[in-house]
Amino acid sequence: MKIASKVYTAFLFLFLYAPIVVLVVFSFNASSTRTMWGGFSMRWYEKLVQDQMLLLALRNTLLIAVISAALATALGTVAAIGINAYKGIARKMIMNVTKFPMVNPEIVTGVSMMLLFVFATRLFGDSSLGMGSLIIAHTTFCLPYVVLSVMPKLNQMDSHLYEAAQDLGCPPVCAFFKVVFPEIMPGIVTGLIMAFTLSIDDFVISYFTSGTTQTLPIYIYSMTRKRISPEINALSTVLFGVILLLLLVINLRKTKDKKAEVEK
Repeated sequence: MKIASKVYTAFLFLFLYAPIVVLVVFSFNASSTRTMWGGFSMRWYEKLVQDQMLLLALRNTLLIAVISAALATALGTVAAIGINAYKGIARKMIMNVTKFPMVNPEIVTGVSMMLLFVFATRLFGDSSLGMGSLIIAHTTFCLPYVVLSVMPKLNQMDSHLYEAAQDLGCPPVCAFFKVVFPEIMPGIVTGLIMAFTLSIDDFVISYFTSGTTQTLPIYIYSMTRKRISPEINALSTVLFGVILLLLLVINLRKTKDKKAEVEK
């Protein structure tokens, strides 16, 4: 039974990661064909760096990801602290409303946001879909993930510590940054990394709210509509490496937090 379980697990991981391995390997293929190996080469990575449209899309993606992740982290942390102050059924209802955007289909969110931005454009005049609408959209769908990352840390914290700090003469704002903020910092960092990762990876919502602004996923989609260049293999490999690195950071932080809790 143990052997069968190991074989099943091996086949499962092979099924999941074999396409990615092939993608990474062929990103170093000197040949332009996608079926024959022509020798090791960095040719497609060099072309990737020289592609000005791609570099512009990368700049837009990183700018949107950084700004939206920072906004979502700030708003999500404040929201989590506010939700944590509620008790009973009111808190459950607010949490259910907060979780709803996570289970809502992305295409529904994307279309509804597009309609909202178009309505706002007609209402206020000269604005249009672009960088601003993308930042607002990305901040909106990243927000619940930050709240759910910070909430467990607030639940683990002794609620009397904040009150004790105030009783000892610490002003409310100072007490928050001296007592509460260090306790919930791991959750804030995890939420920030998750928001950044989700923003970089998003396509559906970005497609409906981007206007004339191109992000990296949209640029990749436009490449696949024509003859697919091996350049996309190199681009996908870089994206996979970045996301994998961020996930490793998140998992290492979670492991470190669990060890710290056990030691306490």
